[in-house]
Amino acid sequence: MKKKNNFRWVISVTLTGAAVSAGFTLASSGSPGKAGYAASFLFLLAFILLGILFDMIGVAVTAATPGPLHSMAARRERGAAEAISLVKNAEKVSSVCNDVVGDIAGIISGTMSAVIASRLVARFSAETILLQLCISAAVTGMTIGGKALGKTAAINNSTAIVIRTGRLIHLLSAPFRVRTAARRRK
Repeated sequence: MKKKNNFRWVISVTLTGAAVSAGFTLASSGSPGKAGYAASFLFLLAFILLGILFDMIGVAVTAATPGPLHSMAARRERGAAEAISLVKNAEKVSSVCNDVVGDIAGIISGTMSAVIASRLVARFSAETILLQLCISAAVTGMTIGGKALGKTAAINNSTAIVIRTGRLIHLLSAPFRVRTAARRRK
């Protein structure tokens, strides 16, 4: 039974990863090619920060303990039930946050940095390898340094990060709860 559920999870996360990758690629495809340099670098920075944020959430979920979250749920704090669900499903949440969103954001930011570098080379007839090296090193350094800081913050503040994530999920899922409740009444 466990093996069958694991196989379903692998298939599900694979398909989810492909869909998220397609969405991110679609969202990022127009930016570096058509936008100005400032907008392209801001878009690149957004993908770097997205990868760092989701990596931090994935680590926080695995490091959090459910005790404080149960206490918050008993007091009916918004997002506490969602936070408990995140911790109960830490393996899957971590996989989606770290491996699906985090890794895809890293891949997209690497691709975007190459596109930006090639545009700069074409525009300014700059030395190709040196420019690509500088941009790649900057993106890699920001990603690795940001994730290192994020992991430290996630381990030290796991409950706070998980409850904030739970509150965000609670807020984003509100329209769906209202519709579901209305359907039940009919």
